[in-house]
Amino acid sequence: MGPALAGLVFVFLLAPFAALIFATDWHDFHFAEGDLGAIRTSLLYSMLALIISVLAGTPLAWWLARGQGRGKWFFDALLMLPLLTPPLALGILLSSFYGPYSPVGTLFSHAGLYLTNTAPAFILAQIYGAMPYYIIAARAAFEGVPRELEQISQTLGRNRLQTFWQVTLPLARIGLSAGVALAWVRAMGEFGIVLIVAYFPEGIPVKLWVNLQDIGLSAVYPLLWIFFLVAVPLPLWIGLRARRQTQALF
Repeated sequence: MGPALAGLVFVFLLAPFAALIFATDWHDFHFAEGDLGAIRTSLLYSMLALIISVLAGTPLAWWLARGQGRGKWFFDALLMLPLLTPPLALGILLSSFYGPYSPVGTLFSHAGLYLTNTAPAFILAQIYGAMPYYIIAARAAFEGVPRELEQISQTLGRNRLQTFWQVTLPLARIGLSAGVALAWVRAMGEFGIVLIVAYFPEGIPVKLWVNLQDIGLSAVYPLLWIFFLVAVPLPLWIGLRARRQTQALF
């Protein structure tokens, strides 16, 4: 009963993706005007957003996993806010906070940095869409590392930073890799926040919507293929590589 039910669920989840193969017009497979620019925009800015999310999110995830204090539940609740907020609503909030007529937006504009319909705004929207997912996955990865091993490392003369790099980080790498993969897909596929904050420059998700509205369904499939070919291999490679390294250790 178990394998049969699992198979049905598996088929149910993957069935819509089969439509991509049969619905694509392979005899007239071509990109619409602006598609290549949207691909470049998503690739470049998603990578920058991912790097920032990992660099800024990893210390916070470690603190949430290992920090002491009764008030951590409050920060946990705050971290859930971006996840629980609908993307369009979050985009409106970001536009209200960083927009050109807000105090913060005015301050940034005086420094020559505009956070609506610009490349920095695009990256900002992707970070808000991706970083919370990375932090939650990274926190779970750090919590999965036995504290006894970290304590043994410190009794052998290593300080906390050395213990983090030599013990905690290697043992948490599978979970961290999953967080990186999830953040990458979230950054690449973010639509609602980007639509409000950074309609221009157009990335792949917004260009998909524009193609659907202006040209029709046939113009969507080539860009969808590129999205899956670009977004999916990196998470698969990171996950498989981390698992191979872990199996080699044991």
